[in-house]
Amino acid sequence: MKCSPAHVRPESWHRRVAAGVLLVLAVAAVWAIDFARLEQLLLARFGPAQVPLLRDWQRMLADSRAVPDKLKLARVNDFINARIRFEDDLSIWNLSDYWATPLETIGQGRADCEDYAIIKYYSLKDAGVPPARLRLMYVKARLQGAAGPYLQAHMVLAYYPTPNAEPLVLDNLVAEIRPASQRRDLHPVFSFNGEAIWGGVAGSSPKGSGGTSQLSRWEDLLQRARREGLD
Repeated sequence: MKCSPAHVRPESWHRRVAAGVLLVLAVAAVWAIDFARLEQLLLARFGPAQVPLLRDWQRMLADSRAVPDKLKLARVNDFINARIRFEDDLSIWNLSDYWATPLETIGQGRADCEDYAIIKYYSLKDAGVPPARLRLMYVKARLQGAAGPYLQAHMVLAYYPTPNAEPLVLDNLVAEIRPASQRRDLHPVFSFNGEAIWGGVAGSSPKGSGGTSQLSRWEDLLQRARREGLD
C-alpha cells in the first residue's frame, strides 16, 4: 500500500520530515564551498573586479540547494554559460592546454570547454547533487566550419539521475540541457569524476584501473582546487 501523510501519525510524519531536512543539510555541509576563503584568494590573485561575480555565484548556489536536481542543473548551467565568456587557453593563460579551478574561472571571467565543465561540476556538488551522479565527459564534437563539418576535442558535464540512466548533458555549445541520445553532434570517448575514470559514458561502463591517477591534468586540478578550499 502506498502511504501518504494522512496514513501516518502526525508526530511521526513531522519527525520524518525533520530528519530528512537534517540529512539534506548535512550532505550540503559536506560539500559546501568556503566562499569567504575564495573571496580572499580572489582578491589576492585577481583583484576586486570579479568579486561581484563570485558573490552572485554564491547566491545562486545557496538558492539552489533546496530545489530538485533538475532545477539545480538548469540554474547552474544557465548561470555559468551566461556569466562566463568563452575563450581558448592560449588567450586566457598563454598555454595550449590548462584546466582552471573554479576560482581561476571566476577570477578570469573566461573559460574554455574543460573549465565550463569543471566549474559546473563543483557548483552542482555545492548545490547538493551527489558527486556519484556527475561525470565530466570527454567527447569529439562535430562542428561546422567554413570548409564543412569537422571533429574537435570537447568536454561537457553529464548528470545521471540513477546509476544506469541515460545522462543529461550540460554544455557551453548548446544552452539547452538534453539527454545524451539527443546530442548526436557529440561522440563520447570516456568519462570521469573525482572518484574514477570510465571507459565509456554509460552508467554500466567499466571503471579504469588505478583511479583518477591515469588522468594527470585532472589530478593536478583536484589538488589545486583542494588548496583553494574545494574538495
